[in-house]
Amino acid sequence: MSQHSKEEKEIAEEERAHEMLKTQKQTGDRGWYVIHTYSGYEEQVAENLKQRVESLGMEDKIFQVLVPKEKQIEIKNGHRRTIEKRIFPGYVLVEMIVTDDSWYIVRNTPNVTGFIGMKVRPTPMSKAEIERIQKRMGVEEPKYKIEFNAGDLVRINDGPLKGFEGKVTDIDEDRGKVKVSVSMFGRETPVSLDFLQVKKV
Repeated sequence: MSQHSKEEKEIAEEERAHEMLKTQKQTGDRGWYVIHTYSGYEEQVAENLKQRVESLGMEDKIFQVLVPKEKQIEIKNGHRRTIEKRIFPGYVLVEMIVTDDSWYIVRNTPNVTGFIGMKVRPTPMSKAEIERIQKRMGVEEPKYKIEFNAGDLVRINDGPLKGFEGKVTDIDEDRGKVKVSVSMFGRETPVSLDFLQVKKV
């Protein structure tokens, strides 16, 4: 199938979906829906959509636009810092009532590729899914990802001892610290490190 006819087919399907949506009655149910965007354009899509809602007076149909993010800890050049990372790259969440107009406004926002859903009608997210995402977003202190246990062999990937290998002797989950026994000058030396400074061998 040529690119041209493929595009025509997609446009025809889009129009047919739009017509079918017109004939469906508005449920009036408020829910969270997922829209797919081009990767890297999530914030831009969210901002554009918020502006469109305001300028077109759709605040009674489209309530919130969200790019879910969570805090993560990373270590760069020996310094620990907290960064925000997108939980679902390429996706934006919209709290809305799906009507012909609201669907059209969201769907035709630049860099939106479509709604996530079954068949024609977008599928709302379950309450449990939304609560899980909100919980991840609302965590004040970022969590540490533990990939090893006491006794594991690890390699130090940051700091003055970068490149050294040692054995994990103690793990402090609350502080995000790990004690590693490193062989230096023929003797075992305990070293306290950040979780992110070591990697399992």
